[in-house]
Amino acid sequence: MKKISLVFGSVYGSAESVADTLYRELENRGIAVELHQPESLSDYVPNEDELLLMVCSTTGDGDLPDNILPWFLQMKDRAPYLPELTYAVVALGDSSYDTFCGGGHQLDELFSELCAKRLGDVFEIDACETMEPENEALGWLKKWLKLLK
Repeated sequence: MKKISLVFGSVYGSAESVADTLYRELENRGIAVELHQPESLSDYVPNEDELLLMVCSTTGDGDLPDNILPWFLQMKDRAPYLPELTYAVVALGDSSYDTFCGGGHQLDELFSELCAKRLGDVFEIDACETMEPENEALGWLKKWLKLLK
């Protein structure tokens, strides 16, 4: 299996906790994984030989968290052509807002524009329905890993 690069954007720590949980589970399964901290993303362009897994919360009016916004803007400005990149998005949000999971969907739209291929649907975790987004993400991960085979 290809190495997985895991990127996250978080406001209050939920998306970071989900990313940490997914990272530990992937490591426990013997899958090569690298967790990128948001502050280390400057000049980072995903390697097309890897899988990109993005975990992102939403803030404001469907906005990206401040810690991942610079990378998002950098990728948008550079617009690298990534037709061989496969990615997935785990989006966290609150369905009582019209902009539910807007941060994750912005990442999905950007990588689609860069010609990368999404594997599976954007997985949305609703804060109105769960107090433990990590458990929701682990359930999703098991299904997502089956898509890789």
